[in-house]
Amino acid sequence: MAAVKESTVVATAAPAQQFSLLPKIVNGGIAGIIGVSCVFPLDLVKTRLQNQKLGPNGEKMYTGMRDCFMKTYKAEGYFGMYRGSAVNILLITPEKAIKLAANDFFRHKFTKSDGTLPVTREMAAGGCAGLCQIVVTTPMELLKIQLQDAGRVAAQMKAAGQSTAHLPKISALSVTRELLATKGIFGLYRGTKATMLRDVSFSMVYFPLFANLNSLGPRKSPDSQEAAFWWSFISGCAAGAISAAAVNPADVVKTRLQLLNKGAGDESYSGVVDAFRKILKNEGPSAFFKGAMCRMIVIAPLFGIAQMVYFFGIAEALMGIDKNKKATVIMPATREK
Repeated sequence: MAAVKESTVVATAAPAQQFSLLPKIVNGGIAGIIGVSCVFPLDLVKTRLQNQKLGPNGEKMYTGMRDCFMKTYKAEGYFGMYRGSAVNILLITPEKAIKLAANDFFRHKFTKSDGTLPVTREMAAGGCAGLCQIVVTTPMELLKIQLQDAGRVAAQMKAAGQSTAHLPKISALSVTRELLATKGIFGLYRGTKATMLRDVSFSMVYFPLFANLNSLGPRKSPDSQEAAFWWSFISGCAAGAISAAAVNPADVVKTRLQLLNKGAGDESYSGVVDAFRKILKNEGPSAFFKGAMCRMIVIAPLFGIAQMVYFFGIAEALMGIDKNKKATVIMPATREK
């Protein structure tokens, strides 16, 4: 009889596709805090440029991004450039966590059984992520805009020789209390339709664009599926800038609708369609691209930083999770005669 040997073969195989939600939520929150802290002054400039109107003689309060930045810094100082940042940093954590984690979740769910994800499904996943985030985005943007624009209204009154002593001191808490007292919880969701239009369309453009740009670049290593760090950053910046420019008209409308304290000559709008119509009629098509360059400069690094956080796996490191771990598979015993 020939000797029979049994051996057990241990092999490392690619793990089955899994989805870990918690690390993605943490990464999204970290990305939001770091990104907003870096680019918030430019976001404030963007808001003021979008809200400014022409004076009686066609004059402008701000001639451009640099002029707005310099005038705001001169009038309100360094901390004035971060007016409204506290509420933004507080709420950006759940907002970015929902957006980034939801996109990954829906991409996971929409992937076909053969492992492919067509562009149409990529867009659907991005749109669903944008829809999920408006629960947090709408009140966050509403409060942020009031605080960011307060300085513009005061400067406008000073330029007209009017006193600003009667203007109440605005804070996120005072605005929240007033809205809850007068309009209830739905008061915080003013401009929801415009926010939905902006965020859903942005996510439908951004996420598929980033995924495809990221797939074109060099890999981290010859046998890795992950792009090189610097390419993920560039892809995030490029996709963010292009997407921001594409949806800027919706952002202008959202900003105008959510402005509660109107300045002299500021128009009132009854809804999204009314805002689009009045802006087009009174200010022309170019008004829909006010602050577009500023918004591109804000969004590009914000999403580039988000991809950096994902690349480094900060959440996984904090939670002790090895994101590169491969599954060890025990193969059936074989017999040798």
